[in-house]
Amino acid sequence: MVKRHHQIDFASGALVFPGGKVTKGDSAVPASRIRSNPQLPQELNSFALGAIRECFEECGILLAYDAISGEMVSADRATDLTPFRPLLDTGQLSLAQFVEEQDLILAVDQLVHFAHWIGPKMAPKRFDTHFFLARAPERQLAVHDGREAVDSFWIEPAKAMEEQKKGRATIIFPTRCNLDKLAQSATTEEAMARAAASDVVTVEPWVEEREEGTVLCIPPEADYPITAEAIATAMR
Repeated sequence: MVKRHHQIDFASGALVFPGGKVTKGDSAVPASRIRSNPQLPQELNSFALGAIRECFEECGILLAYDAISGEMVSADRATDLTPFRPLLDTGQLSLAQFVEEQDLILAVDQLVHFAHWIGPKMAPKRFDTHFFLARAPERQLAVHDGREAVDSFWIEPAKAMEEQKKGRATIIFPTRCNLDKLAQSATTEEAMARAAASDVVTVEPWVEEREEGTVLCIPPEADYPITAEAIATAMR
């Protein structure tokens, strides 16, 4: 997870998964530079490519193959490509240009679709967000960018939730829910297998008035451990 910069307007200072916005350069990557994933619908292709780019930009993990060897990019090669991270981040270099110039094939086949969240209608800023799971390539170092993210670390989902409950971490409602769902699996392999075998149900939270007060609700069929939380805590 990475810790967002305190001066960012959304979820400032919160622990989040690496991610960001899809750009035009993501959808411009030619098919020859993508190892496709038959389990992902075509309409998710740009989201998957954006996820790979943002992961590299924000924490240095590069889910890509060397086009010559066909092997996943090594830890040393990923480190050598570090100077391109800020160029991708600022738009000086598109993802399409990057993979062509570096002779890479993006590892969309390594991603498993995990969740889809749309911000509630009453939120001042709404997002349409897809979450993916992937194994980190062996020995690649995850290092935050120092701009959007000011800290980074590997952490078990249950441990992250514990840090939040003890007041040592800020984690927004969608991230908490997805950590809670991840915590149901004991290993990466189990989490990815469960996600691959499950249908992703879109979550667009809504507000209800109940006896215990105002709560933010999510659909039970999305298969999260909780289906409602007090609005006072959910919207922090």
